[in-house]
Amino acid sequence: MVPTETPKELAQAKRDFKEGMKLKSSGKLDQAYDKFEKAAELSPHNLDYITAREFTRQQLVMQALERGNKAMLEHREIIAMSEFRRATEYDPTNEFAIQRLRDSMPEELEPVSQSMRVVEQSTPIELQPSEAHHDFHFRGDARALLTQVTQAYGVVAEFDDSVQQRRVRFDIEDVNFATAMDAATHVTKTFWVPLSSRQMLFAADTVENRRALERMSLRTFYLPDISSEQQLNEMMNSLRVLLNLRYVAAQKSQSTITVRAEQPVVEAAARLLESLSGGGPEVLLDMKVYEVSSMLARQLGALWPTQFTMFHIDQSLLSSLGQNAQNLINQLIASGGINQANSTAIIALLAQLANQSNSILSEPFVTFGGGLTLFGLTAGKVGATFSFSLNDSNLRSLEHVILRAGQNSPATLKIGERYPLVNATFSPIYNTPAIAQVIGNASYRAPFPSFYFEDLGLVLKATPFIHAGRDVTLKLELAIRSLGTQSVNGMPIINNSEYNGTITVKDGESSVVTGLLSSADALSLTGYPFLSRVPGLNYASAEHDKNAMDDELLVVITPHVVRLPEQKSFAVTLPSSQ
Repeated sequence: MVPTETPKELAQAKRDFKEGMKLKSSGKLDQAYDKFEKAAELSPHNLDYITAREFTRQQLVMQALERGNKAMLEHREIIAMSEFRRATEYDPTNEFAIQRLRDSMPEELEPVSQSMRVVEQSTPIELQPSEAHHDFHFRGDARALLTQVTQAYGVVAEFDDSVQQRRVRFDIEDVNFATAMDAATHVTKTFWVPLSSRQMLFAADTVENRRALERMSLRTFYLPDISSEQQLNEMMNSLRVLLNLRYVAAQKSQSTITVRAEQPVVEAAARLLESLSGGGPEVLLDMKVYEVSSMLARQLGALWPTQFTMFHIDQSLLSSLGQNAQNLINQLIASGGINQANSTAIIALLAQLANQSNSILSEPFVTFGGGLTLFGLTAGKVGATFSFSLNDSNLRSLEHVILRAGQNSPATLKIGERYPLVNATFSPIYNTPAIAQVIGNASYRAPFPSFYFEDLGLVLKATPFIHAGRDVTLKLELAIRSLGTQSVNGMPIINNSEYNGTITVKDGESSVVTGLLSSADALSLTGYPFLSRVPGLNYASAEHDKNAMDDELLVVITPHVVRLPEQKSFAVTLPSSQ
């Protein structure tokens, strides 16, 4: 895409960016962020402007969160609320800042989350008797009593064949329809179901009749906080055991549970599901991984020759006398030992011997003794080598990750790389003419080997358990893997360190999970055996090499409880099974 910025806008953006860098260096992040934002608006295609703006934005968010957390610990909720609100203004998508803002709000201002809602239900038939009160003094048949009571409230009674003929006595005064029917059905040992708003059916109160005649209600509940099939099955089992439900169905793809039962039982199921699906406890795990590595390599001192070669000089060594051989040849010519014709060949032979790398003439030497005891001594290399070198490096890194985990749901943090390891290679077993041809013309391509990836680095798995007092118990599993320096059958050795443990901390309290320290220090000395240890001569007569390496790893976890289960009690009345 061709940039559409004008030269004037580009110049202004450059000036704003430079001013922002100056303000950021002086610690004025708010003003620097405004400058970076203006520069990014004027030149939206410049990655430097956008990167500076986003880094400054995150620094402002972290500072606001730190100030807000400090105010919360000091019980200054109003100040904490303003700091958290400022963090959300800088970054509206920061979930941690939004949750901390909710935590700082008073309870009456905290938004209520709808954890369950009904998506489908059947419409029950409602009986509509009169609201008048009546007196009853009856002696006679059961069916006649029920007919008289229902007519008094404007309802028509129908009877099932199971209602028996029996004489009853019924005396009650100033009662409404519900009280009168409860007493009448108790005396006659019957129960009733509505057929319409003004019509009802009576039957003998038996389990078979209730199952066959009682009106069933159907209701489907949507549970947004339930995402796994195991949780849905646990919900269904709870309903079956506690409410003795015969029909309960779940649909995992839609996170719904359908219940079919009597109306009071369905209402009880709704209350139970609402209490169970209010959302389990959740916690935000603020994880920080600090790594500090330092390395020191130093070479200091003088390195003198430590190896000497001594040899005996005889007539066989005269051929390696180099330039002095010409004087010897002249003397031999003058004395008549050799003639001028063959002196050229002798000189060429001496020159060839002098150029050989193993010739004595290629190295300086000294002689001592005389006659038959003439010896030569060579040191290979004359002079000393002085070393003055220092290599010092320091590395500091920080990994800051915020994870959200539910009760007994593990949260995993992985930092590192995936290293490929070959576990199988392929090659032809038989050398057929076709294989020989492709190998001969260099067109053979070996099959791709089989390999797998090994996770190297840090793997931290934390499983939280949130208690009622907002304490958090963390079950930790830490593994640190690195590539070793040695190998077996061509496969590198993987260094492995693991830690398993459990800690309990308070809400918002930081805890050091693990601290790993590795240190290596090596000192080597090269020089003469005794002079290298004499004070004052040790560095002049020997070379000192020092290599030191220190690695430190620190993992800090701070839990922040963001949700606790609702503690609401309820009571329901279930219909009798007799």
